[in-house]
Amino acid sequence: MNIPALRVVIADDEPITRMDLKEMLEEKGYQVVGEAADGFDAIELCKKQKPDLILMDIKMPLLDGLSTARIMMEEDVDAAIVLLTAYSEREFIDSAKELGVSGYLVKPIDEKSLIPSIELAVARHQEVRRLQRDMAKVSERLENRSIIEKAKGRIMERDGLSEQQAYDFIRKLSLTKGVSMRRIAEIILMQTGS
Repeated sequence: MNIPALRVVIADDEPITRMDLKEMLEEKGYQVVGEAADGFDAIELCKKQKPDLILMDIKMPLLDGLSTARIMMEEDVDAAIVLLTAYSEREFIDSAKELGVSGYLVKPIDEKSLIPSIELAVARHQEVRRLQRDMAKVSERLENRSIIEKAKGRIMERDGLSEQQAYDFIRKLSLTKGVSMRRIAEIILMQTGS
C-alpha cells in the first residue's frame, strides 16, 4: 500500500533556502505544492493548496512567520506548521509554543534533522486535530443530552408522564418525523417557553 506523499508549502524570503528545502523534501518523496516569499502569499497558497505541512521562516518581509502562523491558526488552516529560524532566542520559542505550532528548526537545516522533525510535527498535528474533533463530538453529545433532558422534564411536568414515557414520546416523534431528538426537544422547549 502506497502512502500518499505529504503535501508541503515552503515560505521563506530567501530563494536559495526554498530551493534547498524543496530539493531535500522531493528527494525524500515529499510533494512541494507551493512556495511563498512572504506571509501573505503563504496564507493564500495554503488556502488554495491545503498542504499537510508548512515550513515557514520566522523572519519574512511584510508579514513575519509568527504573525502568519497566528493568522493561519485563526483561519483554521489545517496543516502542521514548522517554523524555521536562524534565531534560537527564548522569546521566539515561547511565542511559537504559545501559538501551538508543531515544530521549530534552527538554520542551517540539514536533511538529518529536517525529515525526523517534520515527520514528528505532522504526526503531532494530526493527533491534536483528532483530539479536537473527539472533544467537539463529546461536547455536542453533552449539549444534545442536556437539551433532551430539559424537554423531557417539561413533558413530564406538562403531561404527568414518567421519565421513560417522556423520553419515549420524544424518541417516537423523532423517528416518525425524521428529525433528530435534539431538534424535537428544541421545539418542545420553544413551545413550552424555554
